[in-house]
Amino acid sequence: MIPIPDKPDTVYFFGTCLIDLFYPEAGLAGIDLLQRQGIRVVYPQGQSCCAQPARNCGFAEDARAVARNQLRHFPKPWPIVVPSGSCAGMMREHYPELFAGEPDEAEARAFADRVFELTWFLVHVCKIAVHDQGAPVRVTFHGSCHSQREMGVRDEPKQLLRDLSNVTFVELARPAECCGFGGTFSVRLPEVSGAMVADKVADIAETGAAEVLSGDCGCLLNISGAMAKNGSPVRARHIAEFLKERCYGK
Repeated sequence: MIPIPDKPDTVYFFGTCLIDLFYPEAGLAGIDLLQRQGIRVVYPQGQSCCAQPARNCGFAEDARAVARNQLRHFPKPWPIVVPSGSCAGMMREHYPELFAGEPDEAEARAFADRVFELTWFLVHVCKIAVHDQGAPVRVTFHGSCHSQREMGVRDEPKQLLRDLSNVTFVELARPAECCGFGGTFSVRLPEVSGAMVADKVADIAETGAAEVLSGDCGCLLNISGAMAKNGSPVRARHIAEFLKERCYGK
C-alpha cells in the first residue's frame, strides 16, 4: 500500500520516452489536469528514460547510469508524478534494488518514495472532482501490467471514468490480462505478443466501446497498431487526454 501524501503546492512531472516521442498531447493533458488542481508543475528539461529497457535486458550498470540522470534532475523533495504505471513502477519499485549497495542507494530510495502514477495521484492526493462537458460516449479501459501489479493502480482510472456523467464505462472481460507489448518482449517473441494483443483487441471489440483508454503509452501503441491493422474503428487514447477534453474542452 502506497502512503498517501498531503496535497503539495508543487510537483515534478516525469514525461516518459513514449509520451515525448509519440503522445505529447497526453503529457500536456496530464500537466494541465494537475495545474487545474492548483498545483505548480515543474518539468525538468534534462530528464530522459526511466532506465527500464536497459534493466529488463540485464544491463544493470547501463540502467544505473540512465537512472542517475533522473536522480540529478529531480533533486527537490517534491512528488514525482508519472503518466505511466510502467515507468512509475520502474522508478518506485526497482530503483531501490538497482542501487542496492551503491554509494547513492539512499538517494535512490528517497527518490523512489516520491514517485506516483498520475491517476492514483489525482484520485487520492488531489481528490479531483470531474465535471463532464462532453457528448455521450461508451468507453473501456486497459490497465497495464505494471500499473496494476507494481503500482497497485486498478480502480482509480475506472473511478474517474465512472464519475463522468455522459460516459458509459464498460469493463473488459479480462481486465488483468496483458496486451502483449512488454517492451522488448514484443520484439523477442513477436508471435506470442501478436496472439496476446489479438485477444486484447477482441476483448475490446466485445465491449462495443467507441474508445479504449489506458494510462500507459506502450500498451496504447501495441493495441492501436493491432486495431488499425484489423480496420477497427475504436479510438485508443491516454486517459489524461480523454479526461482533460471531457472536463475542460480541447
